[in-house]
Amino acid sequence: MKTSVIGGGTWGTALAIVLAVNGHEVTIWSALERERKALTEAPDQIRNLPGARLPKSVRITGELNEACSNRDLIVFAVASPYVRETAKKCRPYIKEGQIIVNVAKGIEEGTLYTLSAILEEELPGADIAVMSGPSHAEEVSRGIPTTCVAGARTKKTAAFIQDAFMNEFFRIYTSPDVIGIELGGSLKNVIALAAGIADGLGFGDNTKAALMTRGIAEIGRLGIKMGGKIETFSGLSGVGDLFVTCTSHHSRNRNAGYLIGKGYTMEEAMKEVNQVVEGVYSARAALALARKYNVAMPIVEQINLVLFEGKSAAAAVSDLLLRDKTQEHDSLEW
Repeated sequence: MKTSVIGGGTWGTALAIVLAVNGHEVTIWSALERERKALTEAPDQIRNLPGARLPKSVRITGELNEACSNRDLIVFAVASPYVRETAKKCRPYIKEGQIIVNVAKGIEEGTLYTLSAILEEELPGADIAVMSGPSHAEEVSRGIPTTCVAGARTKKTAAFIQDAFMNEFFRIYTSPDVIGIELGGSLKNVIALAAGIADGLGFGDNTKAALMTRGIAEIGRLGIKMGGKIETFSGLSGVGDLFVTCTSHHSRNRNAGYLIGKGYTMEEAMKEVNQVVEGVYSARAALALARKYNVAMPIVEQINLVLFEGKSAAAAVSDLLLRDKTQEHDSLEW
């Protein structure tokens, strides 16, 4: 296939490596000259991808016309705050029916749109799909066994994406639950901030396990209200992605949370991590969605207070533990 990756960050580069290994023609587009220069001049010394090597066959460009024209598949790997802006710039070059798979994770704060909804609005003639799962770029780029799920409006498109990416180390499942996949991938970043904060405060495995378990309960409650399926939240883009993001040293969201737990401000933590911390951008949108759909999301609420209202991390944990008594699952009858 003739493929392009829009976005030359770590995840986009890792997926470009997978596509090239699979024998596809690959072009990476990046808006950043320094990124393009680094990928071209030092393909075996990629920033934040130690041990990875970009195949020589991969083309690097700063021209969207070159990256978007005459493609079988376009991978949208732009950080969530820049998806709409980049999509607008791509629009003149996107053909009718173009398959685009979004692999970034986030929710737009102003509109409360998922990223696929943004792409559908800005690129109305395209066939928009998503791919998500427990998949740190640092490991995928080195061929460490990984599994993800591709979601699309039709089984044919999902299978097309599955065929493009799947190999002996990168296994892809398919699903029709696009909204569920996106919400799992976006909201888990907010929960991962909480898990990192707990680590920074010096709490133990019990605390983190509780945050992850109650976190997936919050994600599932909202996701089902928004049309997602419970099977998705118990799958790769739900508990799978949540667990790896909350526990891994590769996780920028967990690492930012850890620094906040150590006393850093949100701004200081983001500067120290020096990558886009998607959970910070999704936190307000997640709280707005909770209120819109009348869903209880106490972890998300406390994270917002810590990030944006100056509440101490220790006080947030205390308030979570001292909430009113309740039973674990309201749907279970005595």
